[in-house]
Amino acid sequence: MVVFAGQGDARRSIALLWREAGAAPTRPAPGPKPALSVDAIVDAGIAVADADGMAALSMRAVGERLGRTAMALYTYVPGKNELVDLMHDRALAELPTGYDLAPGWRAALTSWAEDTWAFYLRHPWVLQVSQARPVLGPNEYVALETVLRVLYATELPSSSVRRIVGTLFHFVRGAAQTVAESRLAAAATGVSDEEWWQARSSVLGEVAPEFPQRFPLLVRLETEGAAHTSESTARADGEEPHLEREARATFDVGLTVLLDGIEAAVDRNR
Repeated sequence: MVVFAGQGDARRSIALLWREAGAAPTRPAPGPKPALSVDAIVDAGIAVADADGMAALSMRAVGERLGRTAMALYTYVPGKNELVDLMHDRALAELPTGYDLAPGWRAALTSWAEDTWAFYLRHPWVLQVSQARPVLGPNEYVALETVLRVLYATELPSSSVRRIVGTLFHFVRGAAQTVAESRLAAAATGVSDEEWWQARSSVLGEVAPEFPQRFPLLVRLETEGAAHTSESTARADGEEPHLEREARATFDVGLTVLLDGIEAAVDRNR
C-alpha cells in the first residue's frame, strides 16, 4: 500500500503543518469529554496506524479512538489526506536533532542511521508514505537539516552532499522496509518466514533438481555466505526471524560500505 502525501488542499495543509504548536494533547478522563484539538487528532491517528497499519486509518477510526464521531474531527482537520501529512510530520519529531561531531562525522552518521532505522520500525506505516511527493512540514525539514549538518562536516561540496543524503535515506528506508514487510507478511498470512521458505524450498528442490547446475553462483552465495552470516548475526535466544536477521546484517554491512565510500570521497576532496 502506497500513500501519496500532499493530496489535500495545498494552502490548508501547509497552514496546518506550519501552525504554531498547540497545547499538549488531551487525554481521555472521567467526566465531560475534553475539547478536541489538531494535536489530539494527529496523535490518535498515529496510534491507529501504529496499532493496525495504514490500511486501518480513517477519520471514523480516529474519531472512535477519541470517543467522537468522524464529523466532529472535520472542524480541525479537513480530511484523511491532510491527516496523513500531519501524522507523518508529527512522527518525524521523534528523531534526534543533534549529533556530537567531536568523535567525527562517521560516528555521527552511524548513530543517525541507527536512530532512523529504529524510528521506521517503531512506525512502519511511515514507510508507506511515498517520498515522491514530500510532506513539506517543519519536522521533515528538521530531519533533513540534521543529517546535512553531519554531512557538511566532511567538507564535501554541496553537489556531492546532495546525492549522498539521498542515498543514505534510500538505504536506511529500504533496509527497514524489508523488516517491516516481513512482519506484515507474517501477521497478514499467519505463516512465518521460516514456514514459508521451508514449504517452497522443498518443492523447488523436487521440481527443479538441476537448480545447482543452472545457478552455481547462487548456490555458492547461499552455502558460503549464509554460513558466515549465521555465525556473525545469530542471537543467543534464537527468536529473531531469519529475514530480520538477514536484513539487519545487510544494514550493517551496507552502512559500512556507504561510509567507506563517503570517506574515500572525503580523501579525494582533500
